Amino acid sequence: MSPRAGLTQEIVVRTAAKMCDAGEPLTLAALADRLGVRTPSLYNHIDGQDGLHRELTLYGSRELLDRITRAAVGVSGPEALIAVANAYRAFARQHPGVYAYTLRAPSPGDAEHVAAGEDAVGVLAAIFELMGLEPEEAIHAIRGFRSLIHGFVDLEMNGGFALPLDLDESYRRAVESYLTGIDAATE
Repeated sequence: MSPRAGLTQEIVVRTAAKMCDAGEPLTLAALADRLGVRTPSLYNHIDGQDGLHRELTLYGSRELLDRITRAAVGVSGPEALIAVANAYRAFARQHPGVYAYTLRAPSPGDAEHVAAGEDAVGVLAAIFELMGLEPEEAIHAIRGFRSLIHGFVDLEMNGGFALPLDLDESYRRAVESYLTGIDAATE
Protein backbone atom coordinates (compact mmCIF):
# COMPACT_ATOMS: atom_id res chain seq x y z
CA MET A 1 0.00 0.00 0.00
CA SER A 2 1.44 3.38 -0.93
CA PRO A 3 1.37 6.34 1.44
CA ARG A 4 -1.52 8.80 1.17
CA ALA A 5 -0.51 11.81 -0.89
CA GLY A 6 0.39 14.73 1.34
CA LEU A 7 0.66 12.70 4.53
CA THR A 8 4.11 12.97 6.08
CA GLN A 9 5.75 11.86 9.29
CA GLU A 10 5.67 15.48 10.46
CA ILE A 11 1.89 15.68 9.94
CA VAL A 12 1.41 12.37 11.75
CA VAL A 13 3.53 13.48 14.73
CA ARG A 14 2.02 16.97 14.94
CA THR A 15 -1.49 15.52 14.83
CA ALA A 16 -0.58 13.04 17.56
CA ALA A 17 0.88 15.90 19.60
CA LYS A 18 -2.35 17.87 19.31
CA MET A 19 -4.29 14.83 20.43
CA CYS A 20 -2.01 14.36 23.44
CA ASP A 21 -2.24 18.00 24.42
CA ALA A 22 -6.03 17.84 24.21
CA GLY A 23 -6.02 14.83 26.54
CA GLU A 24 -7.40 12.51 23.88
CA PRO A 25 -6.50 8.81 23.99
CA LEU A 26 -3.58 8.21 21.66
CA THR A 27 -3.94 4.94 19.85
CA LEU A 28 -2.91 4.22 16.31
CA ALA A 29 -6.56 3.65 15.42
CA ALA A 30 -7.61 7.02 16.86
CA LEU A 31 -4.71 8.77 15.12
CA ALA A 32 -5.51 7.12 11.81
CA ASP A 33 -9.15 8.11 12.19
CA ARG A 34 -8.15 11.72 12.88
CA LEU A 35 -5.94 11.71 9.78
CA GLY A 36 -8.58 10.05 7.62
CA VAL A 37 -6.47 7.00 6.81
CA ARG A 38 -6.52 3.34 7.70
CA THR A 39 -4.32 2.31 10.61
CA PRO A 40 -1.84 0.32 8.47
CA SER A 41 -1.14 3.51 6.50
CA LEU A 42 0.52 5.00 9.57
CA TYR A 43 3.29 2.41 9.31
CA ASN A 44 4.56 4.26 6.23
CA HIS A 45 5.45 7.14 8.56
CA ILE A 46 6.04 5.69 12.03
CA ASP A 47 7.23 2.42 13.48
CA GLY A 48 4.04 1.43 15.28
CA GLN A 49 2.96 2.62 18.73
CA ASP A 50 6.51 2.49 20.11
CA GLY A 51 7.77 4.47 17.14
CA LEU A 52 5.03 7.04 17.65
CA HIS A 53 6.04 7.44 21.30
CA ARG A 54 9.67 7.88 20.25
CA GLU A 55 8.75 10.50 17.67
CA LEU A 56 6.62 12.39 20.20
CA THR A 57 9.55 12.29 22.63
CA LEU A 58 11.87 13.74 19.99
CA TYR A 59 9.29 16.31 18.90
CA GLY A 60 8.64 17.45 22.46
CA SER A 61 12.32 17.51 23.37
CA ARG A 62 13.17 19.60 20.33
CA GLU A 63 10.27 22.00 20.90
CA LEU A 64 11.25 22.46 24.54
CA LEU A 65 14.90 22.92 23.56
CA ASP A 66 13.87 25.60 21.07
CA ARG A 67 11.87 27.42 23.74
CA ILE A 68 14.59 27.38 26.38
CA THR A 69 17.29 28.31 23.88
CA ARG A 70 15.32 31.32 22.65
CA ALA A 71 14.59 32.33 26.25
CA ALA A 72 18.30 32.31 27.10
CA VAL A 73 19.38 34.46 24.14
CA GLY A 74 20.58 37.89 25.15
CA VAL A 75 20.61 37.29 28.90
CA SER A 76 23.06 35.60 31.24
CA GLY A 77 23.43 34.32 34.76
CA PRO A 78 20.38 34.18 37.00
CA GLU A 79 18.33 36.21 34.51
CA ALA A 80 18.94 33.56 31.85
CA LEU A 81 17.91 30.80 34.24
CA ILE A 82 14.74 32.64 35.22
CA ALA A 83 13.92 33.10 31.53
CA VAL A 84 14.58 29.40 30.90
CA ALA A 85 12.44 28.41 33.90
CA ASN A 86 9.58 30.56 32.64
CA ALA A 87 9.86 29.17 29.11
CA TYR A 88 9.92 25.63 30.48
CA ARG A 89 6.81 26.22 32.57
CA ALA A 90 4.98 27.91 29.68
CA PHE A 91 5.78 24.99 27.37
CA ALA A 92 4.54 22.44 29.92
CA ARG A 93 1.32 24.37 30.48
CA GLN A 94 0.66 24.89 26.76
CA HIS A 95 1.56 21.33 25.75
CA PRO A 96 0.82 19.05 28.71
CA GLY A 97 0.55 15.88 26.66
CA VAL A 98 3.74 16.43 24.71
CA TYR A 99 5.52 17.69 27.82
CA ALA A 100 5.02 14.30 29.45
CA TYR A 101 7.09 12.76 26.64
CA THR A 102 10.01 15.11 27.32
CA LEU A 103 10.54 13.50 30.72
CA ARG A 104 11.82 10.24 29.27
CA ALA A 105 15.56 9.73 29.48
CA PRO A 106 17.05 8.77 26.13
CA SER A 107 17.78 5.14 25.37
CA PRO A 108 21.57 4.87 25.08
CA GLY A 109 21.36 3.53 21.52
CA ASP A 110 19.02 6.26 20.25
CA ALA A 111 21.48 8.82 18.89
CA GLU A 112 18.81 11.38 17.94
CA HIS A 113 17.19 11.32 21.36
CA VAL A 114 20.56 11.39 23.13
CA ALA A 115 21.59 14.42 21.03
CA ALA A 116 18.36 16.28 21.85
CA GLY A 117 18.92 15.65 25.56
CA GLU A 118 22.55 16.67 25.38
CA ASP A 119 21.62 19.89 23.59
CA ALA A 120 19.17 20.85 26.36
CA VAL A 121 21.71 20.04 29.05
CA GLY A 122 24.29 22.02 27.06
CA VAL A 123 22.18 25.18 27.14
CA LEU A 124 21.83 24.98 30.91
CA ALA A 125 25.43 23.87 31.47
CA ALA A 126 26.70 26.90 29.56
CA ILE A 127 24.64 29.22 31.76
CA PHE A 128 25.70 27.55 35.00
CA GLU A 129 29.35 27.39 33.97
CA LEU A 130 29.35 31.10 33.12
CA MET A 131 28.06 31.60 36.67
CA GLY A 132 31.23 29.92 37.96
CA LEU A 133 30.22 26.29 38.39
CA GLU A 134 32.61 23.56 37.34
CA PRO A 135 31.17 21.13 34.75
CA GLU A 136 30.37 18.40 37.29
CA GLU A 137 28.78 20.91 39.66
CA ALA A 138 26.78 22.31 36.75
CA ILE A 139 25.24 18.87 36.14
CA HIS A 140 24.16 18.65 39.77
CA ALA A 141 22.71 22.16 39.51
CA ILE A 142 20.86 21.25 36.30
CA ARG A 143 19.31 18.20 37.94
CA GLY A 144 18.13 20.27 40.87
CA PHE A 145 16.87 23.07 38.63
CA ARG A 146 14.93 20.68 36.41
CA SER A 147 13.52 18.86 39.44
CA LEU A 148 12.35 22.11 40.99
CA ILE A 149 10.68 23.30 37.80
CA HIS A 150 9.14 19.95 36.94
CA GLY A 151 7.89 19.41 40.48
CA PHE A 152 6.19 22.78 40.54
CA VAL A 153 4.71 22.35 37.07
CA ASP A 154 3.50 18.82 37.83
CA LEU A 155 1.80 19.91 41.04
CA GLU A 156 0.30 22.92 39.29
CA MET A 157 -1.06 20.92 36.35
CA ASN A 158 -2.50 18.25 38.62
CA GLY A 159 -4.32 20.61 40.98
CA GLY A 160 -1.81 20.30 43.80
CA PHE A 161 -2.00 23.95 44.85
CA ALA A 162 -5.35 24.86 46.39
CA LEU A 163 -4.47 27.81 48.62
CA PRO A 164 -5.63 31.19 47.27
CA LEU A 165 -2.16 32.62 46.65
CA ASP A 166 -0.70 33.74 43.34
CA LEU A 167 0.99 30.72 41.71
CA ASP A 168 3.19 32.92 39.54
CA GLU A 169 4.56 34.57 42.67
CA SER A 170 5.16 31.19 44.33
CA TYR A 171 6.95 29.96 41.19
CA ARG A 172 9.10 33.09 41.00
CA ARG A 173 10.07 32.75 44.64
CA ALA A 174 10.92 29.06 44.30
CA VAL A 175 13.15 29.64 41.27
CA GLU A 176 14.83 32.68 42.79
CA SER A 177 15.45 30.84 46.06
CA TYR A 178 17.12 28.01 44.18
CA LEU A 179 19.27 30.46 42.26
CA THR A 180 20.23 32.27 45.46
CA GLY A 181 21.51 28.94 46.78
CA ILE A 182 23.50 28.34 43.59
CA ASP A 183 24.92 31.86 43.78
CA ALA A 184 25.97 31.33 47.40
CA ALA A 185 27.67 28.03 46.46
CA THR A 186 29.84 29.77 43.85
CA GLU A 187 31.15 32.47 46.18
